Amino acid sequence: MDDQGTEAIDARIDRIARFPFRAQFHLRSREIHYVAMRGLDVVGDHARDFVTQRVAPARPPKDGKQTPWGGHPVFRAQHATGTCCRGCLAKNHAIPRGRDLSEAEIDYVVAVIRRWIERDLERVRAPLTRGAG
Repeated sequence: MDDQGTEAIDARIDRIARFPFRAQFHLRSREIHYVAMRGLDVVGDHARDFVTQRVAPARPPKDGKQTPWGGHPVFRAQHATGTCCRGCLAKNHAIPRGRDLSEAEIDYVVAVIRRWIERDLERVRAPLTRGAG
């Protein structure tokens, strides 16, 4: 993703993070370990699979309740970024309900999830690098 795309996604994530409910989500130690063991590319593939199966259909089964609260870094990221259900996608990302997501929209949602995970990992690493001087 180019810098302009990353900047736009960062701005969107920052805006969404101003909501106290969204701001409370961070990767837990087991989810950090999961990313460390498998890598961000594999986790990104998981994100694509989860989004395609659970969020992309026009009328997903159990919409609004289809994304678990944790257990995988993608699920935490989805709640943090408002990409967890079609209602949240409409409210936070202006992606309308009632139709399947396009490939470009799936790519965008996955990019938002990946970027949030990258940023949250940076948040965890920052105290480690500050003390290593």
